[in-house]
Amino acid sequence: MTASTSISSWRTVDVVTCAVIGVAFGVVFWAWNLLWAAAGPAFVGFPPLQAFMYGTWLLPVVVAPLIIRKPGAAVFAETVAATVSALLGAQWGLLTVIYGLMQGGAAELVFAFTLYRVWRLPVALLAAAAAGAAAWLLDVAIFYAEWAVEWTLVYAGLLIPSSVVIAGVGGWLLVRAIAETGVLSTFPSGRSQRPI
Repeated sequence: MTASTSISSWRTVDVVTCAVIGVAFGVVFWAWNLLWAAAGPAFVGFPPLQAFMYGTWLLPVVVAPLIIRKPGAAVFAETVAATVSALLGAQWGLLTVIYGLMQGGAAELVFAFTLYRVWRLPVALLAAAAAGAAAWLLDVAIFYAEWAVEWTLVYAGLLIPSSVVIAGVGGWLLVRAIAETGVLSTFPSGRSQRPI
């Protein structure tokens, strides 16, 4: 098996693990949706400030690729998570799935740019930022088109850093912690001699 084949071919354990990551985060998303809605009134005076909470919705776009290390892991996990969230009653309905596809796709582009060979913190941060930028574009186009430009810029200025800190740094630290337990021994992320 060549190196390029091993990078792109998915094993059954990869598919199952990515799906489990997606389902688990889908349940987290469902809870986060409730918290987002409950916190909304606190930001009624200036809604863009709520964007600091956004990064939690983007954790799978970093966690799954860092564990699985296969093309498509970011899209797969984020879309499964979004679908589970929608099925559990997300207030945005099936639009949530579109978000999952777009956010996962944006992160996927970053991993693709490295040819799926670099799994370090800077790449995780860039993938999280790309997913956050996709979320920002969708939100502004779909929900906040009437906002002033200044509001949309504040929203971006909070949403993207939230994505970087929560999904990028948080996801990277989560994968490192999981790898240290030894449960990822069947994955390259668990066998690596160097920390990710």
